Amino acid sequence: MKDTFHTFMKSDNFWVSLARETLTALLAVGAIALLLFLYAGVWPPMVSVDGLSMYPNMHDGDLIIIQGIQKSPITTYQAALGTNYSTFNGAGDVIVYQPFGLKNMTPVIHRALYYVNASQPMWNGGIAAPSSGYITKGDNNFLFDQSSGICPNTPVRDEWILGVAKFRIPYLGYVRSLFSFIH
Repeated sequence: MKDTFHTFMKSDNFWVSLARETLTALLAVGAIALLLFLYAGVWPPMVSVDGLSMYPNMHDGDLIIIQGIQKSPITTYQAALGTNYSTFNGAGDVIVYQPFGLKNMTPVIHRALYYVNASQPMWNGGIAAPSSGYITKGDNNFLFDQSSGICPNTPVRDEWILGVAKFRIPYLGYVRSLFSFIH
């Protein structure tokens, strides 16, 4: 066994070298994926920004590393006011969620403004919330997600949340977006 391993590692044969390099690359990618999963606690541990709703704090094509809410509880904009807590140049956390929990819908990445309980008004003069959850809005948007077509009349429930945005890597989201179109 030791001789076979040594031969595999030292061989100049094209096919053996190709297999060795491919195996090395797969092990490296697997190790990085495992580390990201251990950090994030969710899979996939990243999303790409598609649009300008979070501009200027996030840009179209950014890759965002997220962390599950089990590892990173959500601090809302309202709770962060008056403290030094901010993320992506604004008070409170930016969350990634799937509207209505539907897996076939594109995830939304917006700031969690505040939490409402069921039957509370979702905003001053607004309708009562049908369930408890977060009121959200893009930093570059005028309307709450709940008063627009994103998540109409429904707060974002915990079970819809994929994670909390932690890091932004410019332009790398374009690469991730390419892979999401390949089935």
